Amino acid sequence: MHRDLEQILVTERKLSQLVKRIANEINKDLNGEPLLVVIILKGSTPFAMDLIKHLDMPVEMDFMQVSSYGKSTSSSGFINLKKDIEQDITGKNVLIVEDIIDSGNTLYKIKTLFQDRNAKSVRICTLLDKPSRRVVDVKVDYVGTEIPDEFVVGYGLDYNEQYRNLPYVGVLKKSVYTN
Repeated sequence: MHRDLEQILVTERKLSQLVKRIANEINKDLNGEPLLVVIILKGSTPFAMDLIKHLDMPVEMDFMQVSSYGKSTSSSGFINLKKDIEQDITGKNVLIVEDIIDSGNTLYKIKTLFQDRNAKSVRICTLLDKPSRRVVDVKVDYVGTEIPDEFVVGYGLDYNEQYRNLPYVGVLKKSVYTN
């Protein structure tokens, strides 16, 4: 375990199991229909790359970068669209892949944006969910696991661009981000 962590919350083995379960749910729901996977940068990348390996349909990928945290440990509520997708999504099944859903603000706004762009369907997939922090009622179609209200890092999740490379998800010690 990394010295800056209080505990490991989701092991590497458990992550693999969660990814496969989510992929099976998506495969069942879409039944072979083509899918555009929109990966929310940067934290969702490891999860999304593992997920698409298990999808049994034609898959396209695109990327979107939004920010609501900055260097903080909680969402500001303001969504900054840093990079939009490059594809026309009219008539496409879209799967938004996120690493963690906290307040719900970001995913609610992205889903609404994609619906306004006439996607055939818009589904949300997240590895981690903190329902206790939700301030916006957003439907999440695929959830890996719920976690407590702790600041977590690893498997793509970061604090100030650090810890993304950890192969598991752990709770960051408060002493690392409070001074």
